[in-house]
Amino acid sequence: MSTATTEPVIRLSGVTKRFGATTALTGADLEVARGEIVVLLGLSGSGKSTLLRHLDGLETPTSGTVEVLGSAVPTLKGKALRGLRSRVGFIFQQFELVPSLTVLENVLTGSLSSVRGPRLGLWGYSRDAKLRALGHLERVGLLERAYQRSDTLSGGQQQRVAIARALMQRPEILLADEPVASLDPESSDQVMALIREIAADQGLTVVCSLHQVDLAISWADRIVGLRHGEVVLNTSTTGLSKAEVMEIYGRVATTTADLTAVTTELIAQGIATPADAATGAAAVGSAAAGAQA
Repeated sequence: MSTATTEPVIRLSGVTKRFGATTALTGADLEVARGEIVVLLGLSGSGKSTLLRHLDGLETPTSGTVEVLGSAVPTLKGKALRGLRSRVGFIFQQFELVPSLTVLENVLTGSLSSVRGPRLGLWGYSRDAKLRALGHLERVGLLERAYQRSDTLSGGQQQRVAIARALMQRPEILLADEPVASLDPESSDQVMALIREIAADQGLTVVCSLHQVDLAISWADRIVGLRHGEVVLNTSTTGLSKAEVMEIYGRVATTTADLTAVTTELIAQGIATPADAATGAAAVGSAAAGAQA
C-alpha cells in the first residue's frame, strides 16, 4: 500500500462545471492526501476527465473551489500557473508523443519548462537533463529504445515513454486520464503496476481515471465513483467483498444494459459467480429505487 499521510494536497469543494447547456460536474467534493493513490471511476461522460483537468488548471470551475498543493488553482495565471503545472505530471490516454521524435527526445520534452534559449534537438538540453531522461527510460524498461522513433513502438511502450516524460518534471502529483484505455489487458496490467511502483518509490500522490472496476480495486487505495458528474461513491479498496465489487459496478453504471454488461464481465473474469451477480444487482436495484424516491 502507499505511504499516504493525512495532509491533503488536493481539495475540491462544491465544484460544478458547465459547458453551455451541458453540466459536466455537479457539486463535486474530493480530498486526496499526500502519497495517496486514488482512482476516479466511471463510465464515459461521467465527469472523470473534466475533474482531472481542473487539478492543473486546464479547466476552471463554474462554481466551487479547487486547491492543489496549497494554491487556489482557478486564481493562478502566467508564471504561477506554470509553476504549479511543473509540480503536477499528466499522463494522457493517447500518449501525446511527437511521432517523428526519438524516444529520448520525447522524454526530454518533460523538462521544457527549465530550458532556456532555442531548442535544437538533443543539443538544446543539458547533459544533466539527458542523463536524467536516460535514467527514467531505464526505470520504465526502455533504455535500449532511447534513439528509436517513438511511432515505431507498441502502445504499451509508448505509454511507458509518456510516464518517463512526466517523471522528468520531478512531479509531486501524478494525474493519469484513462492511461490504459487503448491498451490490451497484459499491457494495461504492466503499465498500471509500473505507475504504482514508481509512485511508492518516489512518494507521489496519484489521481487516475479508469472505467475498469476490477483494475481500480486491485490498484488503488481509494475509489471515487462518478456518475452524471456527481460523486456517488468514495470508499477504501481494503477488504472489499464480491458483493461490494458488484455494488461499485452498479453505482457507476447508468442503464440496465451497463449492469448486464459488467455482470457478464465479472463472471467471465471469475470475480463473481452468477449468484453473487444476482445479489449485487438486487442491491443496486434497491439503491437506485431509494435514490429515485
